[in-house]
Amino acid sequence: MISIQISQLTKRFGTTVALQNLDLTIEAGELFFLLGPSGCGKTTLLRSLAGFYLPEAGTIAFGGEDVTKLAPHKRNTGMMFQSYALWPHLTVAENVAFGLVERKTPKAEIRQRVAEVLASVRMEAYAERRPNQLSGGQQQRVALARALVIRPRCLLLDEPLSNLDAKLRLEMRGEIRRVCKEFKLTTVYVTHDQKEALSIADRMAVLDGGRILQVGAPREVYRRPVCRTVANFIGEADFFEGTVLARRGREVEVETTLGRFIGVLGDPAARPGAGMKVTLSVRPEAWRLDERAQAANCVRGRIGEAIYLGEVAQYHFAAEGGALRIYELNPRIERGGGEDWFASAAAQDVVVLER
Repeated sequence: MISIQISQLTKRFGTTVALQNLDLTIEAGELFFLLGPSGCGKTTLLRSLAGFYLPEAGTIAFGGEDVTKLAPHKRNTGMMFQSYALWPHLTVAENVAFGLVERKTPKAEIRQRVAEVLASVRMEAYAERRPNQLSGGQQQRVALARALVIRPRCLLLDEPLSNLDAKLRLEMRGEIRRVCKEFKLTTVYVTHDQKEALSIADRMAVLDGGRILQVGAPREVYRRPVCRTVANFIGEADFFEGTVLARRGREVEVETTLGRFIGVLGDPAARPGAGMKVTLSVRPEAWRLDERAQAANCVRGRIGEAIYLGEVAQYHFAAEGGALRIYELNPRIERGGGEDWFASAAAQDVVVLER
């Protein structure tokens, strides 16, 4: 296992700055995710780690070794592309063996290592088939085996599940994590799918405009986003504006059009003072519906559109100061009609963001 250290990395394409003075450390053996909207720089960062792009400034180190200017084939990284990039005229075993053949590995060792890695991804029974005889999930496993067989120092995955249907994506999430942990690989994984990242990442970084906005464990990033961009990208949230009345440590009292709220700072380094304008973020599933008003963080309103999805009911909640999205998990009663309801949220679920 190796750690990856990225320091002051800058990459430009003409006048476009894709990465701006980026600093990041990925610990040895971590399954680390890069997330963000299209054009944020996550794929540029991944390809810089692979050696496909040379940065204008900054350094990349693998386990303390500077590899910034090292050619891709000398970095010994395993790369898995979105399209899988399998050779159609080669068998599964031949596709997996390709990197070892290029490295002039002895034939006996190639056979042994190919057999071992196909067993690890549960594809040993398909060794003599060709890619067009495989399902999308099976092709994905072959591409993963090809990346693993060279025994890379780190594994780089570029949206590997995007071509699979929803059921296969769910199945393969756990498989990828199992394989990465079994091989004790430091893995960097690019995706647009927040659920994918939340479900299997050890840590993640959210990028925007070539900069890292936040790094942390999935639960930390989801529950304590440091800015509105992160809160809006990772999951869903209701946002409403307010003015700070008082701050006690990390807890902040805010006056809003929906009423007075007490919440917690998303960014522990933020220091909003009285009178400062802030934004409040509340996840739809954090709201609780009651027939009676609660003592704090409570909004009175009526349920408009209601969508029942089995495990969750989604409500459009119309209040005097604005509208909210409320997701009720495991709904047991049917809500709606013309009666008033009260929506409330715990202070720990109200995140205060500096504008």
